Amino acid sequence: MAFKHVGIVGKEGADTHATLKQLIAYLQQHSISVCLDEKTAQHFGSQQLETLDSAALCKKVDLLIVVGGDGTLLGAAREAVLQDTPLLGINLGRLGFLVDISPAEMVASLDQVFEGNYEIDHRSLLDMHLANQDESFIAFNDVVIHKWNTARLIEFETFINGQFVDKQRSDGLIISTPTGSTAYALSGGGPLIHPSLDAFALVPICPHTLSNRPIVVDAQSKIEIRVCGHMSQEHFRVTCDGQESHPLAEEQQSIFIQRYEKQVKLIHPTGYDHFNILRSKLGWGSHHAK
Repeated sequence: MAFKHVGIVGKEGADTHATLKQLIAYLQQHSISVCLDEKTAQHFGSQQLETLDSAALCKKVDLLIVVGGDGTLLGAAREAVLQDTPLLGINLGRLGFLVDISPAEMVASLDQVFEGNYEIDHRSLLDMHLANQDESFIAFNDVVIHKWNTARLIEFETFINGQFVDKQRSDGLIISTPTGSTAYALSGGGPLIHPSLDAFALVPICPHTLSNRPIVVDAQSKIEIRVCGHMSQEHFRVTCDGQESHPLAEEQQSIFIQRYEKQVKLIHPTGYDHFNILRSKLGWGSHHAK
């Protein structure tokens, strides 16, 4: 697939400007049309390029390049997946599990990609909706049910495919994709799940029962989290990717989560190594098999 129309999304901050300027110059030198996300254009200050809102941008371009950290890519991915637009990440963040190309490697990596030497990495997302509500929300990393405005534990029941799993008192529950297994779920003691696996992890947050452990379920599973009757919904929040927060109304006793119908397409230069990313970002030992 040849990429002729590229959209750019960049995180806010002056430290992004030099990389954005270099990226735009590279694309223009290679006769590739460039369009900026309108929020990126506002803080970058470019008046010479076409700008569009994120939805229109993803619809127009055939590749979206994200300059920033994983948080920037998460927001862009939720829009890009609606149009099947692939993404490529330039890392200006901290860990950068998703935005895996450093600014120093940017030109060499883009040369590979635009010459057709790249891999497409398909990643699953979550689809969440609340009871008695038609609108649904998508998450790339995780859906988190957590306590709100209280120092007390919240209490809820978990059902998978209609079967009762458990009732727990805790600070909440993380439902994570394989991509999100290196994010909040990791800090909660969840397992690292290879992105190629068709599975989700349910990771309790500070459960009161010590035997309550993370579990991994098939990604075809339909998950229901049901608020216990004596708990007030005002003490619950549902957050998608740590970026979109949703309160529960009085009639919303249940939260439903399942796999989203589409997958995010991440572009990597040929030779992408998931385990190398883990070793680098998690500071694993330098010893390796010979």
